[in-house]
Amino acid sequence: MSKSLPYSMKDVHYDNAKFRHRSLFKVITQTLLTSNMRRECVSCSTGKFLGLLMIFGLACLMLTHTNKAHSVSDGLAKGIATNEEHKEVTDIGIRFKKLFRRAPRLPPRLSPDEKIIHHNFTGKLNEPNVEEQWKARQQNVKDAFTHAWSGYKKFAMGYDELMPVSRLGVDGLGGLGATVVDALDTAMIMGLDDVVSEASSWIESHLLDRIRQKGQVNLFETTIRVLGGLLSAYHLSGGDQGMTLAQKGPKPTIYLDIAKNLADRLLSAFTSSPTTIPFSDVVLRDSSAHSAPDGLSSTSEVSTLQLEFNYLSAISGDPKYSTEGMKVLAHLKTLPKTEGLVPIYISPHSGEFSGENIRLGSRGDSYYEYLIKVWLQLRDTQDGNFTYLHDMYEEAMRGVKHMLVQKSTPSELVFVGELPVGPKGYLSPKMDHLVCFLPGTLALGATKGLTKEKAMKDNLLTFEDLDNLKLAEDLTKTCFEMYSVTSTGLAPEIAYFHTKDYFESGLDGGNKSSEYVNDIIIKHADRHNLLRPETVESLFVLYRITQDPKYREWGWQIFESFEKYTKVESGGYSSLDDVTTVPPPKRDKMETFFLGETLKYLYLLFGDSSVMPLDKFVFNTEAHPLPIKSP
Repeated sequence: MSKSLPYSMKDVHYDNAKFRHRSLFKVITQTLLTSNMRRECVSCSTGKFLGLLMIFGLACLMLTHTNKAHSVSDGLAKGIATNEEHKEVTDIGIRFKKLFRRAPRLPPRLSPDEKIIHHNFTGKLNEPNVEEQWKARQQNVKDAFTHAWSGYKKFAMGYDELMPVSRLGVDGLGGLGATVVDALDTAMIMGLDDVVSEASSWIESHLLDRIRQKGQVNLFETTIRVLGGLLSAYHLSGGDQGMTLAQKGPKPTIYLDIAKNLADRLLSAFTSSPTTIPFSDVVLRDSSAHSAPDGLSSTSEVSTLQLEFNYLSAISGDPKYSTEGMKVLAHLKTLPKTEGLVPIYISPHSGEFSGENIRLGSRGDSYYEYLIKVWLQLRDTQDGNFTYLHDMYEEAMRGVKHMLVQKSTPSELVFVGELPVGPKGYLSPKMDHLVCFLPGTLALGATKGLTKEKAMKDNLLTFEDLDNLKLAEDLTKTCFEMYSVTSTGLAPEIAYFHTKDYFESGLDGGNKSSEYVNDIIIKHADRHNLLRPETVESLFVLYRITQDPKYREWGWQIFESFEKYTKVESGGYSSLDDVTTVPPPKRDKMETFFLGETLKYLYLLFGDSSVMPLDKFVFNTEAHPLPIKSP
């Protein structure tokens, strides 16, 4: 600690007291009646002269003030006072007043130690201290990733997912070691070379054999997690003249070769379909494909493949991947919509939408996300005119605001509801946690990845952009309150909102101190938490674009709750069965996206904004960053 200066706080109070206002009468009387002053003035002829001069000056000042008042009032009454006379009187008054002006009040002189105490007390830290704090918090996230990976490595290496409580591995995504591939680029971004080495060695040794031997996989899940992870690793390891974040691991071409082999097999979902809409399932070992048992595909799944397939075509030089993917979006452009909103099912047999259920939760969400992200990816290329994607996105966001956005009662949280029976039916006040992707997408669509400050300075924002950005901030607040309203500080999978038409009592989140405890309803079947990333994704994007530190603080609160309630000491983190009770029962599953998305977004949220800038990278829906290529 700094050495204190040689004076006390008593001295500071005394210094301040010297400059407190005292009346003119006190100044004169205290001066004249001071014994030393009186004695010196009486005994000295010069003192007598100065005393008489002071009395004369005071008399002149009083007479001048009186004459000034009379001259002005008389002039107003009689109309005979001239501007010159008034100016002369005023000037004399000002000159005399300057002789007796009050001394300025000086700020207290604090020692270095006291300055630190005072600065901290006001809640304002020096900028370097703030950044050091966030670096420390970023390290906490890195430590959490290392803990999660250690559990997976010990108990489930090569399996799709870890069951951390049982200490077992499980294949729920086709048996391609999804956690390894999903987590790889996160480890690269965090600079965890040992994890990169372990994950990349497994990929190089085992993944291609798995692809050749395994059976049925879901087209969408395999594309966003495995293909997306391989493509991101390719770029981050130096491929395509990209970044070189990995100091260990195979050459970038290893990732590219495996990605091409996988994508060639996934293309059968497109080529086997009688329409441009792909089938939902692929059998990898024989490159065949078929539809789901009900014959339908999810709208979000068929429209959330294009970022990955476009980038693969760009780096491989083979246009077939992009061609098949973009046919889907071109076809969706031609289908009838309701103010840009679409049903959540589509038939690969007819190429038409099926049913009328409209929502931005499961099976609908990333359709809207990829409209703007694919446009951002392709807008500067010379491959064609893709403005239709931006037009579709803007029309859809207007439809969301008009048909789906409402406010809760009593505290007016803004939420996005659903139309389960179509646009002519009722609006359900149900909002999946998955919908919390939307604030980040709205903000990204508004500024195109630039900060709000720069976009406004360059006059790039329309009124509609600003309106969308405001909605993004309102929805981010709602998504955060879905966490803070529960006993654990973690959000449920689904929430309902109290409105004038809907309310159920006795189903709050458990945190009675929350301002919004009566706004958010959590049904018993919806109280689980799967370690999902959508809210922290939006916090990351909103912080990057607005630079508002509250988004970082909200992210830190969420991370602390993950640490407190989901961490398994032997390694890994577990999803929960009920976020409204403490301690919450564990569900014994660590989803791949906890390492691939949730911890990645938290790490980037707490870090330097120059890492993975949003105007240079577009994140696929599994948080794998892909570069936005120049023409």
